[in-house]
Amino acid sequence: MTATDSRIDAYIDKAPSFAQPILKYIRQTVHELCPQTQETIKWGMPHFMYKGELMCGMAAFKKHCAFGFWKAALLQDPEGKMEMGKSAMGDWGKITSIADLPAKEVLASFIQQAMILNEQGIWCPP
Repeated sequence: MTATDSRIDAYIDKAPSFAQPILKYIRQTVHELCPQTQETIKWGMPHFMYKGELMCGMAAFKKHCAFGFWKAALLQDPEGKMEMGKSAMGDWGKITSIADLPAKEVLASFIQQAMILNEQGIWCPP
């Protein structure tokens, strides 16, 4: 992985044991699919930036994790995989295991779309 932030290592280490493999998987996947991503901490949670803009973020809570895209409302989701805040913060609902995340090829589609939005400087209103 490139452009890692030791604060995210610390965040993952302090997360509940069930959450650590989930957070590590998300981190690895984002870096694999967007090697130019840069990590940061915003609002106390790990985030991934691309082209100087926030792209996505993750968080761990007592009993679940969250993962979401900053411009989720602009992403194409033809299979209806995203929950976009219906049951929890983030776009995938309450994540309690890696199996709760979509397949890597589905995540790849969303990450690629988010990268294009950042490359084009497209702003997403709240």
